[in-house]
Amino acid sequence: MALVLGLDIGTTSTIGILADTAGTVRALASRPVSLSSPHPGWAEEDPAEWWANVCALVPELLAEAEVTAGEIAGIGVGGMLPAILLLDAEGRILRPSIQQSDGRSGEEVAALAAEVDASAFLGRTGNGINQQLAAPRLRWIRLHEPDVFARTATVMGSYDWINFRLTGRRAVEQNWALEAGLTDLATHRIADDLVALTGLPRQAVPERIESTALHGRVTAEAARATSLAEGTPVIGGAADFIASALVAGVTAPGDVLLKFGGSVDILTASTTARPDARLFLDYHLIPGVFVPNGCMSTGGSALNWAAATFAAGIEPVGGSRHRALDLLAAAVPAGAEGLTVLPYFLGEKTPLHDPAARGVLEGLTLSHGLGHIWRALLESYAFAIRHHLEVMAGIGHAPRRFLASDGGSRSSVWMQIVADVIGEPVEVPGGHPGTCLGAAWTAAMGIGAASDWADVARFVTRGASYRPDPATREAYEAGYRRFRDLYPRIYRR
Repeated sequence: MALVLGLDIGTTSTIGILADTAGTVRALASRPVSLSSPHPGWAEEDPAEWWANVCALVPELLAEAEVTAGEIAGIGVGGMLPAILLLDAEGRILRPSIQQSDGRSGEEVAALAAEVDASAFLGRTGNGINQQLAAPRLRWIRLHEPDVFARTATVMGSYDWINFRLTGRRAVEQNWALEAGLTDLATHRIADDLVALTGLPRQAVPERIESTALHGRVTAEAARATSLAEGTPVIGGAADFIASALVAGVTAPGDVLLKFGGSVDILTASTTARPDARLFLDYHLIPGVFVPNGCMSTGGSALNWAAATFAAGIEPVGGSRHRALDLLAAAVPAGAEGLTVLPYFLGEKTPLHDPAARGVLEGLTLSHGLGHIWRALLESYAFAIRHHLEVMAGIGHAPRRFLASDGGSRSSVWMQIVADVIGEPVEVPGGHPGTCLGAAWTAAMGIGAASDWADVARFVTRGASYRPDPATREAYEAGYRRFRDLYPRIYRR
């Protein structure tokens, strides 16, 4: 039995877990993260906050588990994907991270689409030309922050940077390189001509490593900062939603994870890549399996904003203002009495890929209250999930088993709405703390302390299950039609 540390560098929080390979969570802790949107469509964070959280979490975890740092056999780090971090030659961060939900580079996306054959690019990289790619964002930096661009020696992702701080080695994990549009899907290697589209020199993109490869070992400097033991192995890591999907049990075609974190993700497993420009494509942690997926620009981040903006005076229930708002929403009929939300507060990624889209509240009257607004917001993400599932089914995937994870899945009101809107049961696995556990298990596999990906299931129990209520069907069919009609009506192209 080995003890492993998992870290989740998330959009709204940094989470750490200590777990043993026998299936026991020994300690779990988190710290909040601040998301900044200084201009419309922007989404940035301060990487120094992530590192400070890691340095604070490790000693807390060690104390809670009553273990020493030397007992940790390996470390796995997961995180949001594909955030863009820029480092100078000395490894210093040059500016705040550009988050995966950032929508500032619409003009650069259009320019890139005019330069390359979109169909060929999709077939080669597995992903279409959209705001998720590294090239448009780096072109924006070159145009608007030329000094930063000129000083950039390395570009990498969120969890890659934490690994760099832990080990001193610059490398990028396989899914960051894939979603950034820098990997040739046929060779699984970073291609020079794809890097050239960013405007950076080839050496600015460090080597690509597998999720379970040894990234490096904790340095003496990192050990002093974090309370970890010098020399502890650090494994390549994992994209947050891929790690979460593994823990939830998304391993076979037809399995679907609905991940309710800072953004809402919709993932399924497939043994065939089937690139489609409306979706993203990633590698599963299980070799030979792909993860076609959708990722909205917002989710929990928008709920946090709405709670802080509109409900500051609401008395929390059980310490949670979100729970108080859920109780108000539960008293509102399905369909929010005609109120419809487009949750495109940072533009939208899949399946629209429209960085110019914005949030919309349509149908508001004096008879609506805060409960209506909160319910319409919850319903909007359920409608967007249904939209994604229709796209997946249309390209040959067969979604049939629906699991939910991460913080938003603890809302029984939200989960019932999702089940009602998609017309399928939704199960929330018990004992699923999210990405951090998948990252820890990646470490266990990487160091050889575990030999089967499926064994991570020993941590998970059968949890709450939500079955669709037939009484809501008519209201949600009408609500879904309003939702789908609203975007093209407002954003006619």
